[in-house]
Amino acid sequence: MPDVDRRRAWLLTVDGAPQSYVDLDEPTHLEFEYVRRLAHVLDAAAEPGIPLDVTHLGGGALTLPRYVAATRPGSRQQVVEADRGLLRLVAERLPLAEGSGVDVHGADAREWLDAAPEGGADVVVADVFGGSRVPAHLTTVAYARSAARVLRPGGHYIANLADGAPFAFLRSQLATFAEVFGELALIAEPSVLRGRRFGNAVLVAADGPIDVAALARRTAADVFPARVEHGKALRRLIGDARPVRDEDAVPSPEPPDGAFSIG
Repeated sequence: MPDVDRRRAWLLTVDGAPQSYVDLDEPTHLEFEYVRRLAHVLDAAAEPGIPLDVTHLGGGALTLPRYVAATRPGSRQQVVEADRGLLRLVAERLPLAEGSGVDVHGADAREWLDAAPEGGADVVVADVFGGSRVPAHLTTVAYARSAARVLRPGGHYIANLADGAPFAFLRSQLATFAEVFGELALIAEPSVLRGRRFGNAVLVAADGPIDVAALARRTAADVFPARVEHGKALRRLIGDARPVRDEDAVPSPEPPDGAFSIG
């Protein structure tokens, strides 16, 4: 769907739900709140302009790969998207710029990650939804270990998750990644964290320190302010939640009607 306010901007919807927004003339314009929060982590992952090796699990309309290519020229990016029909549509209607450094793969995210070389990525970004739910096989300790194996020392894993109170899914994901990574942070709108509505939360995991102060400054100053939780606050949120094993995995909860729909 074209954006009438921006000449070459497009909204991609899947089954009536907004999936991606792309401005071909201004790839640094990020319309969705959660995408801006993913980008804040990418911005803080290294000094400005330094190229990164980034693996994106879930491609959509390639919003974040375009953003990284524009803000960190010379970056090498791998995009893994299981929906090959979607990939064909995006390649036809929203093509990448020449020399973007982005390679796109039609494959299952878990299978591709399991086969990827060790230590090949500075950042792994997971934004994978089957319909409106995170697939079960991308929620487990084994999956988290696979992501950790692909990262270089000091690398970051970032995931877009969605949940609402009492946060059974989100708490289980925090417990799962806490078993594999030494440091965690969570970025979300205060109303979501207070349980007032179903919404997105960005999980950040690393084997070393996360620059929480830098993330807090960026997210608080955003047009859509968010809060960064870490340390004791996250441990309280995890509570008695247990890490997810492959045999016990379930998808993320179905969003309530209207949670992510467009008018």
